[in-house]
Amino acid sequence: MRFIGRRLALFLLTLWAALTINFIIPRLMPGDAALAMWSHIHNATPEQLAALEAEFGTPNQNPVLAYIGYLGNSLTLNFGVTVDQVPVMTKIMQGLPWTIGLVGVATVIAFALGTLLGIYGAWRRGSWTDNLLSPLLFMVTTLPIFFLGLVLLLIFGVTLHWFPLNHPYSSLPTLTFQSVADIGYHAFLPGLTLVLAAAGGWIYTMRNNMVATLSEDYVRMARAKGLSSRRIMISYSARNAILPNLTGFAMTMGFILGGSILVEYIYSYQGLGYLFYQGTSSRDLPLQQALFLFYTVAVLVFVLLADVLTAWLDPRTRTA
Repeated sequence: MRFIGRRLALFLLTLWAALTINFIIPRLMPGDAALAMWSHIHNATPEQLAALEAEFGTPNQNPVLAYIGYLGNSLTLNFGVTVDQVPVMTKIMQGLPWTIGLVGVATVIAFALGTLLGIYGAWRRGSWTDNLLSPLLFMVTTLPIFFLGLVLLLIFGVTLHWFPLNHPYSSLPTLTFQSVADIGYHAFLPGLTLVLAAAGGWIYTMRNNMVATLSEDYVRMARAKGLSSRRIMISYSARNAILPNLTGFAMTMGFILGGSILVEYIYSYQGLGYLFYQGTSSRDLPLQQALFLFYTVAVLVFVLLADVLTAWLDPRTRTA
């Protein structure tokens, strides 16, 4: 419990730092942030300008009072309205299911696929999967994610016409098999882009961890005791080799979430990444601030979960 308490305290401290940075950045921008956003609102009114000034502050506003009000609004998820006068949280809740479905599923598949192939490649060193598939996927991982997405879109969307070019669905989603299949059909290419962009790295790191673990004394002892190869591979080697990858998985969420912005833009997949691009193009500061906090909190939560899971799998972490 002491270990979890320390990690939770670090989580709260980092979250406070992210909130503070998110408060400071708009106020360091040259000019008046509230006035700049007000100028982009269609049929803007003086009342809207006053609301924006209350949210982003003015040169004469007390920064301490503004900071306290900002923290209160953030903790209650009151991020204001967008330039098209829609509540920010409404916009986020509209795009959140699509990003969770795309990024969440693709990340889990990439991690599971990379981990399993890394375990098998290390256990069967010299096999065709180790000599061909692992380096090939690692080479694909080095490609910029936007380039990889454009190549897949060109081949399978434009040339072969196997998959749609944009949007997460053909018609409004319903709770039917046809609708679920249509959503999966539209999500295949952007999901494949994210999987290919991440799986190779997991294969490489897991294979290296497994190779190092297989040379440990306790693995030799397990072989000497006559334990089965499957038990040695899973219980003795893979369980210890996967520990560094858990923290890496949490940190990679930042890359995946950042990459999803480019992927969702390329495929016009209307999740949070596409929403972030729209907010940046229209200088929608409330929307940008809210999405920045969402991405930050998502990475912090995954890091915290990875620490807890590592402590559960490795008792040495709790007593270090």
